Amino acid sequence: MSLNTFGHLFRVTTWGESHGPALGATVDGCPPGIAIDEAFLQKWLDKRRPGQNKNTTQRDEPDAVRILSGVFEGQTTGTPIQLMIENTDQRSRDYGEIARTFRPGHADITYHLKYGLRDYRGGGRSSARETAARVAAGGVARAALDALVPGIAIKGYMTRMGDMVIDRDRFDWNAIDGNDFWIPDAGAAPEWEAYLKKLRKDKNSVGAEIELVARGLPAGLGAPVYGKLDTDLAAAMMSINAVKGVEIGEGMAAARLTGTQNADEIFMGEHGPEFSSNHAGGILGGISTGQEVVVRFAVKPTSSIMTPRRSIRMDGSPTEVVTRGRHDPCVGIRAVPVGEAMMACVVLDHLLLHRGQVGEGPRGSIG
Repeated sequence: MSLNTFGHLFRVTTWGESHGPALGATVDGCPPGIAIDEAFLQKWLDKRRPGQNKNTTQRDEPDAVRILSGVFEGQTTGTPIQLMIENTDQRSRDYGEIARTFRPGHADITYHLKYGLRDYRGGGRSSARETAARVAAGGVARAALDALVPGIAIKGYMTRMGDMVIDRDRFDWNAIDGNDFWIPDAGAAPEWEAYLKKLRKDKNSVGAEIELVARGLPAGLGAPVYGKLDTDLAAAMMSINAVKGVEIGEGMAAARLTGTQNADEIFMGEHGPEFSSNHAGGILGGISTGQEVVVRFAVKPTSSIMTPRRSIRMDGSPTEVVTRGRHDPCVGIRAVPVGEAMMACVVLDHLLLHRGQVGEGPRGSIG
């Protein structure tokens, strides 16, 4: 299997399977001299860690990350950083019944058709367990961003879970980290929990929408045509397990707007150009404007449910599948820190590309 690496200058290769002894990431291209340790990375992994509350999978993994190379005396050396996370709570027996059966909504059938074999224990490489490695790599990217451009902040939150939608008039940044759903409205969390509890009781699952915002990015990141910042952001989000749609800025809603509604007017402010709005999501022509970069992605409902679904076995005979084991009723909850990590990796990659081509800061000046 190829194509396990993403990035241009800041490159991340993930490895390992859901029920193997360990998984992790090899991070190459991180600048030297970045202060980093396992505790810094662990706080991001703890946001994604399973088994923390009753609204996510009860697989109890500590997700303790180890730095095996590339860091000396608390600083990156500029050489490859090897990160490892051991699997400690696998229950491969939960998957014995589906060893020769294709689970509806999963990659079982496509992996089999492509490779002629598959790791049926939790999906192997196609499992969302792989995203733990991305979050660890995203922690490295965050540390580098903090050192190179202090003030950059990347934040994700859920905006929809099935019928539950946030009220933007009640948007509270400070509430995001204070509830199980990463929603910017603490008062709405009990209603979201009751909604998810009923779905779980009905042996069902639900999809979600996550929004990511990057603040403090300088203007000029990204390149025209094939090196667009939004191209790589969209590709990064689409690579996350269960993601089926990505938007930048106004996204699909732009199809309902007129030109006068959509164009962000430009004015000269005290510190440079300012915009009347941000329908573009902070990116024009693939290049950052200096505004907030806004990305949105949708994840499908968890395919592993206890309700019987029709499928076929490897010999082509019909069957019904009930997916047992421990699964998230809504994968969107733990997709929030994964989206943040991918955004951090892409932003750092484009910052390094930009500096390699034109140096620090935008070349052009106004006024």
